[in-house]
Amino acid sequence: MSISVSSLTKTYGSQKAIDNISFNASNNEIVGFLGPNGAGKSTTMKIITGYVQPDAGSVFINDIDVNKHSLKAKKHIGYLPEGNPLYYEMYVREYLSFIASLHKIVKTKKRIEEVIDLTGLRSESNKKTGQLSKGYKQRVGLAASLIHNPDVLILDEPTSGLDPNQIIEIRQLIKDLGKNKTVLFSSHILQEVESICDRIIIISKGCIVANDRLANLQLSNKNYSIVVVQFSEKIDAILLQNMSGAEKLEMLPGNIYKIQTSDPENIKKQILTLSLENNVGIISLQSETKSLEDVFRNLTGNIQNN
Repeated sequence: MSISVSSLTKTYGSQKAIDNISFNASNNEIVGFLGPNGAGKSTTMKIITGYVQPDAGSVFINDIDVNKHSLKAKKHIGYLPEGNPLYYEMYVREYLSFIASLHKIVKTKKRIEEVIDLTGLRSESNKKTGQLSKGYKQRVGLAASLIHNPDVLILDEPTSGLDPNQIIEIRQLIKDLGKNKTVLFSSHILQEVESICDRIIIISKGCIVANDRLANLQLSNKNYSIVVVQFSEKIDAILLQNMSGAEKLEMLPGNIYKIQTSDPENIKKQILTLSLENNVGIISLQSETKSLEDVFRNLTGNIQNN
């Protein structure tokens, strides 16, 4: 097991940041870590990486106890913190050389060029880090986290500040890295987590409220469904509203109707009957899968704005 978190608790003053949380992450797995602001994501990541001590509980990285052998564990971890601290007066290669020296890397120059290419820094690599855009600063932080080729990557908001094209590139990089590393990353972009994660952990008010694959979360949290029907011509909306089990109706352009229900199969049967009785053709009829945003809202009671 690459990451093993057991019964972690951390309190700041009277506020419990994380409350007895446990989870694992295996090799070759990309795990998305979601939660509202202040839910405990960054605190958990700082404890996993050995930068903050928990009040209780344990973390093991590749069977190494982070609390007891912090330095040994850190050799296996690449960490990109949310703030991404850099030395702005250093040139990109100078900074990466400094980080490489801390890890006592052999063939430093070769490895620096590898991570520069890996993170798409080539065009900006002759500048000082302070001269870079926020997006390229983020890339430098990511390059630094990869410089020692760690087994485990802990990435706190890795695409923060990147433009849409850069986000796509970094997402693909994370996907590639996840083929032979363990990746735990947080993001406020739900579509990002949805597109690249093998598994999703959701934390709310310091407690883990979900830990599963997206498809399973969608099923287990599905207390209603949306049936979407498109008719060949306009139909009286009252007929749809009066169907047994129809809880909410939304009308869209193009004779499309969305029906919220807890019994989608029954609604579909009634739509077919209604179509025959009123001699109205059906162009399409399907159920919508619950999105990660729906699951997130249901579990945390928060609306995701980013």
